[in-house]
Amino acid sequence: MAKAKTAFVCNECGSDYAKWQGQCSDCGTWNTLVEFKLGPASGAKRSKTQTANASYAGVRSEAKRLSEIDLEKTPRFTSGTSEFDRVLGGGLVPGSAILVGGHPGAGKSTLLLQTMCHLAKDREVLYVTGEESPQQIAMRAHRLELPVDRLRLMAETNIDALLATAEEIKPAVMVVDSIQVMHADDITSAPGSVSQVRECAARLTRYAKLSNTVLFLVGHVTKDGSLAGPKVLEHMIDCSILLEGDADKRFRTLRGQKNRFGAVNELGVFAMTDKGLREVKNPSAIFLDRGHEAAPGSIVMAVWEGTRPLLVEIQALVDDSSLSNPRRVAVGLEQNRLAMLLAVLHRHAGLQLGDQDVFANVVGGVKVLETSADLSLLAAIVSSFKDRILPRDWVVFGEVGLAGEIRPVPSGQERLAEAAKHGFKHAIVPKGNMPKQPINGLKVVGVSKLSEAMDALQI
Repeated sequence: MAKAKTAFVCNECGSDYAKWQGQCSDCGTWNTLVEFKLGPASGAKRSKTQTANASYAGVRSEAKRLSEIDLEKTPRFTSGTSEFDRVLGGGLVPGSAILVGGHPGAGKSTLLLQTMCHLAKDREVLYVTGEESPQQIAMRAHRLELPVDRLRLMAETNIDALLATAEEIKPAVMVVDSIQVMHADDITSAPGSVSQVRECAARLTRYAKLSNTVLFLVGHVTKDGSLAGPKVLEHMIDCSILLEGDADKRFRTLRGQKNRFGAVNELGVFAMTDKGLREVKNPSAIFLDRGHEAAPGSIVMAVWEGTRPLLVEIQALVDDSSLSNPRRVAVGLEQNRLAMLLAVLHRHAGLQLGDQDVFANVVGGVKVLETSADLSLLAAIVSSFKDRILPRDWVVFGEVGLAGEIRPVPSGQERLAEAAKHGFKHAIVPKGNMPKQPINGLKVVGVSKLSEAMDALQI
């Protein structure tokens, strides 16, 4: 019998090595190399039939012209929730593998259970649970008042038994909750290890491609919010989405991190209720639910999330520091960018905050990943430092450069239209984002330097 080969794979980046070493040379992390069995040596020959039908995408290796491929054979179909469809790129694509991640209690299982119960009305759906018993799933479905007549439920952690059942049922959609508890008998390592997750995900993805099944894989996350397990898992699947939000918060955000069928960083907003997750079709309205009394350090900004604008409130608090090294805390924003913008504010606006604690927060738990929040963040900081209230019907956006210039941002016209729709009367934007035609009810002021923006804000 041929001896099985082994390799050592990094849990963080997926790099493999011939022997164990303390540090991964590619990502620099320590003690992340785990032994991974590669299977029989090359002496074990495969049959001609196995070789001919070994295509990963489910079709024989045949060269075709791009114009000859028929797109109508794999039409999208809706998940039943417009916010979920938005993040997925417009709906579910047959044969796609989708990885759903999130912190414990974020609502991953609830969202998928709701979606599967809806889809089971028209097509065959299989929900595979490896962490909860069927009774627990049924109790949740009855508590949420979901239709439970047609959804097939299976409690299984063995990958071979799961695939055998799937071959019999032939579901159009299948959920595996979660990939970390699945295991294959021919691999000796424990469930959740690099080798088990890698092999089980590969077999499930291959089955989805061969049978045109929409596959949902639920994945765990680490303390820093990244997906647990080998990085190679993210390369296998077609779409990776992350459900964000703490268990004690009402709203959840579903963000796309990888999508072969749509835009990346698309955002869907849901509200957690006693009947499960409910989509929020107008997210700007909930994030603009401001207090009755106006206060310094608050301004509304227009950010771009995926394919739509979103109006959110940004707050800043500047206070005297009793520490030798004043604190710089950013929630929902990049910490290093806050420190950089404070240096720009000192150099080009003459405002020294070296002895002040600066706290910045994006209301509603939204994470802003783009640079259009620069100008609004500085406006909120200056407003708090000078204790001056900014008008509540103003909206601000724009990127701030190191030379103090205000740079234009993409989709400025759509951001302004969203602001006008919600009743804002005044906007301060980069000159490059000035609209070509006037917008009814909205006065737009274009600025090119940080000093001009501070004068326009009258602070």
